[in-house]
Amino acid sequence: MAFRLFVPILAGATLRERLAACIGATIGIALTGVISGLAMGSGPHVAMLVAPMGASAVLLFAVPSSPLAQPWSIIGGNTISALVGVTVAHFVHNPVIASGLAVALAIAAMSFTRSLHPPGGAAALTGVLGGPAVISAGFLFPFVPVALNSIILVTLGFLFHKLSRRNYPHVHVPMANSHGTADLPPAGRVGFRPEDVDAALAALDETFDIDRDDIERLLRQVELQAMVRAHRTLLCQDIMSRDVISVPENATAEEARKQLLDHNIRTLPVVDAEAKLVGAVGLRELTRTTDTVKGVMSKAGTASPETPAMSLLPVLTDGHSHAVVIVDAGRHILGLITQTDLLAAAARAQAADRPQLKAVA
Repeated sequence: MAFRLFVPILAGATLRERLAACIGATIGIALTGVISGLAMGSGPHVAMLVAPMGASAVLLFAVPSSPLAQPWSIIGGNTISALVGVTVAHFVHNPVIASGLAVALAIAAMSFTRSLHPPGGAAALTGVLGGPAVISAGFLFPFVPVALNSIILVTLGFLFHKLSRRNYPHVHVPMANSHGTADLPPAGRVGFRPEDVDAALAALDETFDIDRDDIERLLRQVELQAMVRAHRTLLCQDIMSRDVISVPENATAEEARKQLLDHNIRTLPVVDAEAKLVGAVGLRELTRTTDTVKGVMSKAGTASPETPAMSLLPVLTDGHSHAVVIVDAGRHILGLITQTDLLAAAARAQAADRPQLKAVA
């Protein structure tokens, strides 16, 4: 209890993520200052690096998925707010009134331009109270150095996140039906609906620092994890088929097609000379011209025997995959789970739970 004040309150915050944020901020701020200095020169009346960039770096490197940390929020929010601050300072000469008015108008301007960025408030305040460097820059200050600093920082952040394999800018990929129809994919037809998320947000009547679509994605993952936990004793090794039909990577398309039709299966694992899984083919892949299946095989979905069976739901309901191959550490095939296998297991689990529910009632 004594250390609860030091526990991060951000969901998903880990030590690794925080260390990455520290490294990214160090590189980002240092290089932004260096590059800006080379572009603008130096001197007592040159604002090479403005203070709000430090706050922007916190968002950019520590919470890159936040709507407040996206490229337009950083560049637009800082630049527009600084322009508001300089404009207010030009017309209102009382620093106290000008400060409050600048921050208030900056919030309004960022809201209307969909570029809300907390450091923008500091940028607006800097435009009013920035001192000789800001006064000498005049209406150029929002663009050089504020916009210049912001663009350099976002560019460096983009490169850093790509190198560290983090998703930035944060883009929500909506659920899509792979069959090209208007229906939602299977995962979107059960449980809550998008309008339920909207109704919940309206009922709470609060603003959250998370994209509305990310809330929906998070809730669907929560549903999945709850189901996996409820059926955690059901493992892949309990329901997988063990007599798996596979095909070597140098097999012809006709040989693979014959195996699929003869065994009435939709997915055929492809193995190399050492019997290790290298991919999978179905009739869809075999419609393309090829000499061997190696030329048209797709990536195979895989899992270990100890994986909870219900965790395969996202893969087997994505509209593309019809089976998951169960492999060992060396990628040798141990079994295979199809959509039918998982459906039958789910039905059995539901039937087994029914008597317990009645007994409780």
